[in-house]
Amino acid sequence: MSWKREYAFGAEESARTVPADFLTAVEHKADELVRAAEALHMHGRAHEGIAPKGGEIIVAGGWFGYQVVVRSERVYVVQITYLGF
Repeated sequence: MSWKREYAFGAEESARTVPADFLTAVEHKADELVRAAEALHMHGRAHEGIAPKGGEIIVAGGWFGYQVVVRSERVYVVQITYLGF
């Protein structure tokens, strides 16, 4: 299995309604998180212990929240907030 990003909870619905340029910025930053997590946790499936704390990232026009689940080798985008500026 390789690392991937996915939308979780209501973030998938939000992704359908935000402007394309904002969504592109969110996906670009989420992909950076995936690459960083993959480099830090090379053997994610064998990880023991707690998962790292999630966080929020500001992008032009809003922000998004994420959670890293190491044993699943996933970065979940859990919230997308578009502010429109």
